[in-house]
Amino acid sequence: HGATELDEMGTEALPRRTPAPAWLPTAKGEEGDFCLRSSDCSAGLCCARHFWSKICKPVLREGQVCTRHRRKGTHGLEIFQRCQCAEGLACRLQREHGPADASRLHTCQRH
Repeated sequence: HGATELDEMGTEALPRRTPAPAWLPTAKGEEGDFCLRSSDCSAGLCCARHFWSKICKPVLREGQVCTRHRRKGTHGLEIFQRCQCAEGLACRLQREHGPADASRLHTCQRH
């Protein structure tokens, strides 16, 4: 008897857009929430790989360790990706007071 009730309502009452999958958050994701792309995350977060899924992680601030990619396309191979440096910052070799090349660590620094 449920099918006849649906016919009487007509198709105008049914939503025309496809609903989002249940696992996809409708609001912007917070830190640790699953995502597909950075636009799924709240301001100050990016979507980055964490094991075999992607979660919202914080964009890096000045002085935080960042990842500098030597070859294009290597970013996708990381199991634990980091976000990019925040606006106005660049991922550069950390300046050390010691022997040259003592540290290969990169940090987010002002331009």
